[in-house]
Amino acid sequence: MKKLCLLLLLPATLCASAQQKILITNVVIFNGKDQQLFPGHVLVSGDTISQVSKAPISVTGKTDVKVVDGKGKFLMPGLIDAHTHVMMESMSMMELLASDIGFITVTAVKSAELDLMQGFTTFRDLAGPAFGLQKAIDRGLVPGPRIYPSGAMISQTSGHGDFLLPNSVPRDYAAMLDFTERFNFGMIADGAEQVLKRVREQLRLGATQVKLAAGGGVSSNFDPLDVTQFTEEEMRAAVEAAENWGTYVTVHAYTPRAIQMALRAGVRCIDHAQLMDEATAKMLAEKKAWLSLQPFVEDGSSSFAEGSPNRIKQLQMRAGTDSAYLLAKKFRIPTAFGTDCLFDRAAAARRAVNLTRLTRWYTPYEILQMATSGNAGLLAMSGPRNPYPKPLGVIEQGAYADILLVDGNPLEQIDILEQYDKKLLLIMKDGVIYKNLLQ
Repeated sequence: MKKLCLLLLLPATLCASAQQKILITNVVIFNGKDQQLFPGHVLVSGDTISQVSKAPISVTGKTDVKVVDGKGKFLMPGLIDAHTHVMMESMSMMELLASDIGFITVTAVKSAELDLMQGFTTFRDLAGPAFGLQKAIDRGLVPGPRIYPSGAMISQTSGHGDFLLPNSVPRDYAAMLDFTERFNFGMIADGAEQVLKRVREQLRLGATQVKLAAGGGVSSNFDPLDVTQFTEEEMRAAVEAAENWGTYVTVHAYTPRAIQMALRAGVRCIDHAQLMDEATAKMLAEKKAWLSLQPFVEDGSSSFAEGSPNRIKQLQMRAGTDSAYLLAKKFRIPTAFGTDCLFDRAAAARRAVNLTRLTRWYTPYEILQMATSGNAGLLAMSGPRNPYPKPLGVIEQGAYADILLVDGNPLEQIDILEQYDKKLLLIMKDGVIYKNLLQ
């Protein structure tokens, strides 16, 4: 066994945990769905929760069971981040554009490990070449959250995913792909035919959902925030290609025009939407589309220089966040939690701060439910393209064994999750214990 573990580049203890049953006793359980906590015990077999019981679970005489005394601590599902960019979260844009793919990948490997150590066991990744990292994590070569990858964000010329240098246009039709296109960070497509091709390429690579840029962005340099990107015909081509594969399209969009056009084209999830109005929110509700919204609030922090075009766009976007959340609640739009950590190592190392920010609009219970079983509902929209078919974001029989043991009660004080180095006593993903401060 130890030889096998060395080959997998994992400690022998982790491999052993994956092979045996693990019984976690004497805990207070938040199951990811219900506000009412209950004392109990959880038995894990392989990568799956095999039993959740209020009564003691007997393992007398069973030598293949490792017992972990939970000491009355708070047990909950692993956290889910519905908007990530794991390949780009810990490097500045300029550093990323100037680096080779090997260095970028090694940086992402370290980022993924830190993300898991913060209690995030699942990511929906919405731009970047995360396919290889996903495979490495799934095979146990490196630690990290499981990843639902989109691959490259597909963008029109001058769109949010256009990372070309200013002097790269006009561009010859037969010009070679840019670095960011060759390595699947962003892919430029103009016209329904090109969009169709690029979407099919991402599906071929293993995309669980497809990401399009439908409007202006903060970090991109060639598109004002108010512009609408892609035509309805172009977006419909992407939707039809995704639906042919049993999955869905999500779009980056802030403004009413961009969101409404995407919804008319059949898009089933809107990411951001900070600038939406009441009519747009009502349309989202009527279409039964998801809203993946991030708690971007103005706190004086920014990676952009004061007075720069990007900073001006950031301020405009952040000013709409309160209204967007209030509209989402008013129209009962299914809302996912995401961090959108991008180009900022410090922010990526403090993901749970975003959970605390949500207390402006939600109770701690609503926040934890959103970041566990709620987000799992969005992930399930990948349908047959879902590589992880068991339930996520819940503590129940048959679900993936993604478990956190917390020193304290996040339903009373959610900001304790920011202190992951001290307050997360145990971190388990797929039945493997990656951290245990109880012993």
